[in-house]
Amino acid sequence: MTDEVKEAFKAELDDSQAIRAIEAVLLVTTEPMPELLIAELVEIPLKRVRQLCEHIRDELQERGAGYELAAIAGGWRYQTCKDMAPYMERFALSGHTAKVSAAALETLSIIAYKQPVSRVQMSAIRGVNVDGVLKTLLQRGYVAEVGEDSGPGRATLYGTTSFFLESVGLSSIDELPSLGDFVPSAEVLEVLENALRVEGASAARESAKNGMLMPDESDEVIDLTDPEPVIDLVEESVGNVDNA
Repeated sequence: MTDEVKEAFKAELDDSQAIRAIEAVLLVTTEPMPELLIAELVEIPLKRVRQLCEHIRDELQERGAGYELAAIAGGWRYQTCKDMAPYMERFALSGHTAKVSAAALETLSIIAYKQPVSRVQMSAIRGVNVDGVLKTLLQRGYVAEVGEDSGPGRATLYGTTSFFLESVGLSSIDELPSLGDFVPSAEVLEVLENALRVEGASAARESAKNGMLMPDESDEVIDLTDPEPVIDLVEESVGNVDNA
């Protein structure tokens, strides 16, 4: 590189040239580019990078472009606007697409919310072996090894990657929706529990009428959260077995 070229790189860029440089760099990147890297490439202050990226983003929004500049996974990248999804789906379906199974999606959700998490913990939560789907998620780049458990066995711990954040359109794991949003309220659970009790008692009486089972002398419903009647029931059952 000649001295003349070096001096040109060192020269301070005006806003319009800096914007063009940022646009060109972001156009060719395959993943979100950190602001620090942009600052080093374009040779402008880090604070200025954010200002110019926000300017580009606002300009695209104002003119109603079909794509946008988004801050995702610790960097900036171009992506299509959400209302362009139908057209993107047509494009994706026109060629080969890689699908993620429901089992892999369940395992990925566990890792996202519980990370860092071990293979044994994933299997315990799902109730099935996760070796196969975990291998798939590792190959796809959605998860990665993030450390080792300090307990016995030094189990490998897994967590999500920046590619996962990029794929779901999040800047960080903190933006995942709260699990509490998907849990029914106490009032709803009480209504469901009462309905199940009524339906269960009715079904038992109907079965007894048909000779399928002997009806209980009382329609008492045992609350499993109250230990005393549960203990009494267990002791009675054990006594029946001993006397048999």
